[in-house]
Amino acid sequence: MLQEFRNFIARGNVMDMAVGIIIGAAFTAIVNSLVADLINPLIGLFTGGFDFTDNYLVLAGTVPDGASLAQARDAGASVFAYGAFLMAVLNFLIIAWVVFLLVKMVNRVKEAAAQEQAAPAEEAPAGPSEVDLLIEIRDALQR
Repeated sequence: MLQEFRNFIARGNVMDMAVGIIIGAAFTAIVNSLVADLINPLIGLFTGGFDFTDNYLVLAGTVPDGASLAQARDAGASVFAYGAFLMAVLNFLIIAWVVFLLVKMVNRVKEAAAQEQAAPAEEAPAGPSEVDLLIEIRDALQR
């Protein structure tokens, strides 16, 4: 059984998957930073810094006027946090767009590399065809 487990781990698919997960986690950190640190501030600049996160409706309980979502939850109120949901959806769409653009860029680089590799080397000058050679031999024999 130990040998089977060792063989399973040594297969390329398992190792490839492990590397993919590690790279994916690192890539997630990069994309999240890109969205949170670069794109969202630009969006905030154009929207006047408006943030939906603290928009909510109180379903049950009492909350002081002007309380943030965190303060409302800490007060024990039951809240319908539609603003946090809208911001999560907006962040998802931004992240999906960034990932789409990155994948598109990687695909272009791969296609360019494949085209360079597939480009044929200079073609050697074409010699006489088989038919041309047979005609030459026939003419030489007739002489």
